[in-house]
Amino acid sequence: MKILVCISHVPDTTSKINFVNGDSEFDTTGVQYVINPNDEFGLTRAIWFQEQQGATVTVVNVGGPETEPTLRKALAIGANEAIRVNATPTDGFFVAKQLAEVIKNGGYDVIIAGKESLDYNGGMVPGMIAGILGYNFLNSCTSLTVDGTNVKAVREIDGGKETVATTLPLIIGGQKGLVEEKDLRIPNMRGIMTARSKVLTILEPVDADVNTKAVKFEKPTPKTAVKLISADNLDELINLLHNEAKVI
Repeated sequence: MKILVCISHVPDTTSKINFVNGDSEFDTTGVQYVINPNDEFGLTRAIWFQEQQGATVTVVNVGGPETEPTLRKALAIGANEAIRVNATPTDGFFVAKQLAEVIKNGGYDVIIAGKESLDYNGGMVPGMIAGILGYNFLNSCTSLTVDGTNVKAVREIDGGKETVATTLPLIIGGQKGLVEEKDLRIPNMRGIMTARSKVLTILEPVDADVNTKAVKFEKPTPKTAVKLISADNLDELINLLHNEAKVI
């Protein structure tokens, strides 16, 4: 079984976020990047298939040279090889076209992507890939088992969970629950050293339309100071909730 894991290179959630050029571009100065959390759950599940069922695991990213440390971390975690499509990920459709080309040429059985990335939260790429290639697709996936070409998966739906049976080839949008947080892998020294010798292939992008662009970013309004009201002063509490907070 050949598994391809799509890896997004996203800012660490502890990073301070700023924008430049009239709030039209993200300021990368001093920002630490990591594997997108939803993708990390998918990578860990892929490594399980590697260890238990002899699968080969390839990771792929659409991005410039700055994303290679993130790919090397995925290799250190256990992926067999990595692919970087040498292009700026301008929008969801452009990224989906690049990944679809990699999948078509690589003959992968299972493609695991995060249901959305931590930075833009578009949630569109896995479904777009499936639409381009005509592959089976399951989103919000929290469990995945493969027996030959038969697949059983569980995905979150409004108000509960749904168990689905399907067949390969398959694209999933994975999330927390695909593996438990305690099962996420931290690269050890052996993995880091081994990753240096693993293959990282750089591909040039295929032609694709860029249909959307970010016009402006805006930070949330800063929270105002907290006002503490004495437990005995109910009239003042009601006044503030009604006239200031406007919640009653």
